[in-house]
Amino acid sequence: MCEDDPDAKFIFLWIAFNAIYAQDLDTLKLREAESFSKFIEKLLALDNENELSDIVWQEFSGSIRVLLNNPFVFQPFWEYQNGSIDEDEFKTRFASAKSSAARALGNAKTNVVLRLVLQRLYTLRNQLIHGGATWNSSVNREQLRDANCLLHKLVPALIDIMMRNPDELWGDASYPVVAL
Repeated sequence: MCEDDPDAKFIFLWIAFNAIYAQDLDTLKLREAESFSKFIEKLLALDNENELSDIVWQEFSGSIRVLLNNPFVFQPFWEYQNGSIDEDEFKTRFASAKSSAARALGNAKTNVVLRLVLQRLYTLRNQLIHGGATWNSSVNREQLRDANCLLHKLVPALIDIMMRNPDELWGDASYPVVAL
């Protein structure tokens, strides 16, 4: 319903994605990136129909390559912009990240590619949620378009895999509905 509002579409898709994977990270003592990784590995192991691999390799391989080579959705770029790290550190990290992404893409490592993509999308999410981009601005449009297309396919696929595996432990909802 948000086809004409890519900012809102991304935020709503991210909320849906977040509701799928969210765990009590303090209890699990995992960083969010590690949570992404473990969650994706579990889903890939249960994905008997190869939905996730098809999304990565057949539908979005070009968009994923562009996203992984884009510094604006790479968190250390913003750490450099904010003065937390210097330019050399950013360039070293970005070169290393691009190299890791190229290896994962070249070796068809779906779990690694999805983890890297979700890290980039998390940075994009932070830009929108924390005021790094204004609504309907000219900033981040290509990344937002690609992210929306990817999440629009990824979220239902994740839900489908989870629904086909109801006996798996998916964790408790972080904020369950409570009747007063």
